[in-house]
Amino acid sequence: MRRLTVGQIVLLTVLMLILILTAMWAVYVWNASGDAPMDKDGWIALGLGTFFSLLIGCGLMALMFFSSRSGHDEVADPFRRREPPAELGGPQTPT
Repeated sequence: MRRLTVGQIVLLTVLMLILILTAMWAVYVWNASGDAPMDKDGWIALGLGTFFSLLIGCGLMALMFFSSRSGHDEVADPFRRREPPAELGGPQTPT
């Protein structure tokens, strides 16, 4: 197992500090707004926003999955190593 470098330790420390501060801020905001009433329209808006966010997220993930499986992404990848055609010395397919 590799040892962590000084830069990696500093990065992990800063990220952990940001995580702790964010969690403390979230608890503070949650407690500060704990007694704010939400009527029926607010719950409906919250439910619809959650539903449509999940719908769009799942739809985009499905599109990404099917696009990856169909091979269309390989054509557009500029960093992919392209192999020369078989007649120019590329890999031979067994027959």
